[in-house]
Amino acid sequence: GAAAVVPVTDDGKILMVRQYRNALNRETLEIPAGKLDAPDEPKIECAYRELEEETGYRAAKMELLITVSTTVAFCNETIDVYLATELTPTQQHLDEDEFVEVECFTIDELKDMVLTQKIQDSKTAAAIMAYYGKYCID
Repeated sequence: GAAAVVPVTDDGKILMVRQYRNALNRETLEIPAGKLDAPDEPKIECAYRELEEETGYRAAKMELLITVSTTVAFCNETIDVYLATELTPTQQHLDEDEFVEVECFTIDELKDMVLTQKIQDSKTAAAIMAYYGKYCID
């Protein structure tokens, strides 16, 4: 299992992480995410931890946005995606071999990146569109 986060700043920007992915042999732009430390770890705790580790921000509020079943044809993995707000800057806590750049985007910029296939990561695409549909459409 895993958890992921859509971190929204007070001015409405969304924090994203850019990192190299070996499987694709290129950098990707994704929402912060990570696997559970233990099978019984609550996913919301994982979300809080991964947000701070990858972005260097801590959230005062975290709410479930969407649950994504990653590959239903051959596994039962699910990723709970949380909306994180009331962010406070702290410090990144990256692994020794981890290199993550934090970037900010508007929801319209991210939606366009999903629709033009510049963002292809499934959890990120689902999360961005869920956030857009739930909070940005009148």
